[in-house]
Amino acid sequence: MRSPLTPCKLHADNDMSTPRPSLPRHLPLRLPRICVAVVGTNPGEMIEKAEALSRENPFIEFRLDYLSKPALILPGLKKFLEYHSHVIAIATCRRAANGGKFRGTVQGEVDILVKAAAAGCQIVDLSLESAAKLKPGEVEKLRTKAGLILSYHDFRGTKNLEKTFERMQQYPADFIKIVSTATCLYDNVTMMKFLEHTSDNRSMVGVCMGEQGIISRVLGVRAGSQFTFAAATVGEETAPGQIAARTLRETYRIEQVDNATRVYGVAGDPVSHSLSPLLMNTAFRREAINAVYLSLHAKSIKDLIACARDIPLHGISVTMPYKEEIIKHLDNTDPVTAKIGACNTVIRSQDGKLYGFNTDVFGVLRPLEARIAIKDAAILVLGAGGAARAAVFGLRERGANVYVMNRTASAGQRLAKQAKAKYLGKSQLKPLMKKMQFQVVINATSVGMDDPGKPMKNSKDTPLSEAELKMTGARYLMEMVYAPAETKLMKIARAMGMDIISGAEMFVHQGARQFEIWTGKPAPAEDMHRVVVTALASRAAAAAGKK
Repeated sequence: MRSPLTPCKLHADNDMSTPRPSLPRHLPLRLPRICVAVVGTNPGEMIEKAEALSRENPFIEFRLDYLSKPALILPGLKKFLEYHSHVIAIATCRRAANGGKFRGTVQGEVDILVKAAAAGCQIVDLSLESAAKLKPGEVEKLRTKAGLILSYHDFRGTKNLEKTFERMQQYPADFIKIVSTATCLYDNVTMMKFLEHTSDNRSMVGVCMGEQGIISRVLGVRAGSQFTFAAATVGEETAPGQIAARTLRETYRIEQVDNATRVYGVAGDPVSHSLSPLLMNTAFRREAINAVYLSLHAKSIKDLIACARDIPLHGISVTMPYKEEIIKHLDNTDPVTAKIGACNTVIRSQDGKLYGFNTDVFGVLRPLEARIAIKDAAILVLGAGGAARAAVFGLRERGANVYVMNRTASAGQRLAKQAKAKYLGKSQLKPLMKKMQFQVVINATSVGMDDPGKPMKNSKDTPLSEAELKMTGARYLMEMVYAPAETKLMKIARAMGMDIISGAEMFVHQGARQFEIWTGKPAPAEDMHRVVVTALASRAAAAAGKK
């Protein structure tokens, strides 16, 4: 039996044979896919932001509830809409009790919406809770002034969607908007199944809030949502998990998402820091491949696998902490992955089976092979997790003399034994270095990586002290952490005159190999590397500006 979320179903928006609910006569037959929410501390600022957005984003939501006195914007709003006749405007003045910022009464909310409609807003948004408090006929009266979105927001979870829809059906509305909160990845599937079921007969808008709701923000439009909401810029989100309009348009290419679009993603906990979506979507765009790559914040492996099978996902990049755990959920792996016991790349075959590969090996070997002869080279690997396993097994396959050092000795010793490498405790480093020197030190731990929620917080940490790194005698440091672009360990190594192989280089090489496995095409590695380096530089500049 076919999954209800196979691509042939998720295309009501693009299938001209499917009957679509009619829109209000004063609106275009097909609305833009992105509605940009505009906020401001005063009327002038809000109008100024709308002015800057209007050319690229003709569909704008004016969040009037963000203004202390919403009525003051009405004269300026009228002039703006008269001058920008191409703009489709939604007026929203959501009360604080319903998740907005307006402190007035329900009647006050309605009064602002009526006046906004008179100023030229073609659509107004009224919450279900406010509609329930109005007298019979007042909702219909409001609807005569403009197209009406009847909205409901659940800030706790994704549940009772059908019951909520039945309640909303009691009121006259041009659009029914239901916004839930994704507490797991599968909530996106629940929302999209709901949209498929209801959008044939009603004009629906549906999305899941939160970091885990990104799937619905990108794919909801092909499941039946008339449009999705975006922030004007990063930092101006009006709902948890809202994505900036430019990111939706340029990175996720939401305007091109259709029934044939293949879906890929990076899965881990956390993943908000990951540059994989930028990396892979750049490659898809460069090679004109109809695919989109998303962040998948999976709180459990079970949630990830269920989501992967029901959407369905055509490929997954697996990151911490699931590289080892995912192995038992796959139908098969290649021999190298099976030997390593860690998988960072999953591909879904046409029959729905999941196959695993490990491209971290490629990310380690490719940069080193361009610099040294790996056979018989003495290499110190720091760590014993999934990335370290790929490095150790890959290097041993090439004949390197590998030593493993890890904070937890038992895990490091186990990896060394499995890979036929040697374990090295920190206390053993000095005595050993009297007999030999390493050529390469590889940091395969997460030490020094940015805390996703607090950029730069952990960048002062380092897995080896300056004295310990100097003691190794190594010429090369390979850093597998790519955010920040330069870790403290890299700074120490650079000051010592060591040659650096950056985390960005390793990251791009493993990603390029993933791209080739998924598509069968050569990866545009130069373009991929360029966007990653640019993004890391922008992050560093932004973090420095906040100090």
